[in-house]
Amino acid sequence: MAIRWSRWSPQFALAPAVAITVVAFIGAIVWTIWLSFTASKRFPDYTLQADIWKQYTRLFKDAGWQIALKNLLILGVGSFLAIVFGFILAALIDREKRGEGIFRTIFLYPLAVSLIVTGIAWRWMFNPSFGVQHFLHSIGLTGLNFDWLSKGETAMYGIILATVWQGSGFYMALMLSGLKSINSEIWSAAKLDGVSFWRLYAEIIIPMMKFTFLTCAILLSLGVVKAYDIVVAMTNGGPGQATWVPAYFTINAYWVKSNLGYASAAAVIMLLITSAIFLPLVLLTAWRERSREARA
Repeated sequence: MAIRWSRWSPQFALAPAVAITVVAFIGAIVWTIWLSFTASKRFPDYTLQADIWKQYTRLFKDAGWQIALKNLLILGVGSFLAIVFGFILAALIDREKRGEGIFRTIFLYPLAVSLIVTGIAWRWMFNPSFGVQHFLHSIGLTGLNFDWLSKGETAMYGIILATVWQGSGFYMALMLSGLKSINSEIWSAAKLDGVSFWRLYAEIIIPMMKFTFLTCAILLSLGVVKAYDIVVAMTNGGPGQATWVPAYFTINAYWVKSNLGYASAAAVIMLLITSAIFLPLVLLTAWRERSREARA
């Protein structure tokens, strides 16, 4: 009896987690997909429309959704700077061993601050009345302006700046872990051969860290797709629709327009975008593990 119980105890322990995953995750996905084919407004209506693709057709004709997709691309490209800065910081810290713990803590500190707090802090800094612009003008630099959030052309760049500041420390930690996993003999051999600093990183270190860079890119992309709280904290989607992103559009479609079916269609497209980003990571990780087992 004791042997039989030990065999089934892991399954019993995992059962609640599996049930929650099936109901709360897979069930929610199926429910959202179904609602996207209906004319649900404030409350769910499970009757399928005659034209089940009506919500999607309307979605891709919506100027607000097109702005959201454009901003998603801008935010993704701009936020990639967080990976670049993270790698530079990691390389500098890895080369300078003294004070490594202090610098790592300093650069990781923004990660401990929520995106809402980050957004509010940067909104204050962009405020022309008492932010950075006010300080610059008070010391005579009246030609410099830092009121990006008040202009539709520059508001997204303000959000990108705050996002890069908040995320660089996280990618620094990942890059630092990747750098420390490189065999020390490679560094020694490069020094003996007289390999320059730039060639060492461009031709040896960065290619060896390709999977670390890939992991960072995937995590960054997933964060960009679901970006919402920092947009709300900094601009609330404004000015106008200048900083709308897919997550903001989806929430707005339900809470402001009271259109659950329309919001569900937008959420399904977000799921497809996320899947297109996440699936390559799963496949590459599986391929890497099989290659490692084959070499062993």
